[in-house]
Amino acid sequence: MAWRLLWLQTRPAQAEELEQLLLDHGALSVTLDDAEDQQLFQIEPGATPLWDRVRLSGMFDDSVDLKGLVALLYERQSKDLDPAIEIQSLADQDWEKSWMDRFHPMQFGKRLWICPSWSSPPEPGAVNIMLDPGLAFGTGTHPTTAMCLEWLDRQNLEGKLVVDYGCGSGVLAIAAALLGAKCVLGVDNDPQAITASEANRNMNQLDESRLAVCLPENFPPQPSLLPGDILLANILAGPLEELAPAFAKLVVPGGDLVLSGILPEQAPSLLDCYQRWFQMSAPLERDGWTRLCGTRRYS
Repeated sequence: MAWRLLWLQTRPAQAEELEQLLLDHGALSVTLDDAEDQQLFQIEPGATPLWDRVRLSGMFDDSVDLKGLVALLYERQSKDLDPAIEIQSLADQDWEKSWMDRFHPMQFGKRLWICPSWSSPPEPGAVNIMLDPGLAFGTGTHPTTAMCLEWLDRQNLEGKLVVDYGCGSGVLAIAAALLGAKCVLGVDNDPQAITASEANRNMNQLDESRLAVCLPENFPPQPSLLPGDILLANILAGPLEELAPAFAKLVVPGGDLVLSGILPEQAPSLLDCYQRWFQMSAPLERDGWTRLCGTRRYS
């Protein structure tokens, strides 16, 4: 069986209407992508933000007549966008295998790997995190996550208490636990992230005593454990600034702070903010993102 893909550009306000139009005319699936390489952030849990220019694509059985649909799309799409509607023919293939083939084991530092569950670890004796792509943020492919994983790979975590604030998929928390941390506490304000972290924790055969995750209103689950030795926060610059006083209370004197999810132009103000409590190091930049590290002051 052959297939056809239909693409067009639209605005966020029109995306839902045009998505439904494609489905009503026989689309088997509809995908929304970024048309301009724009950075996008989910500010509120459960929100579904869209790019300023959305690339909408629908997959159709090759037998579907698309002429009428194309005429309707030309009538309804935004006038200030590229009016071209593209249609491409596709040969049949194993779509599940094609999707799985996109994800391969990735190495971070010298001893840490992330491997999808369907792939055998390239180095069985290494520290291997089994993690499948999912809805919650964090598979290691994004520079903000990669820079944190590489930092963890260089640390001696034996006996340490680690806090992962904004744990997403749990990838950093799982890495810390597998690298030897005594206990890891993960917190996220998105219930979906908590579900993903727990599922990934179980996939990596870690129990709750090694890695506990919770929503902010339930944090910390074990107050007597805090303050911790290391705090990781791969979130947005705004929350990082707001949480600085709270983070200072969560880290022991001499303990480590790792902040990511920061744009280069946001780094100076965050450095100024955190200097009150932490001795901050020079920023590390990669692919348009910045990581900040610091050590908790003794006074």
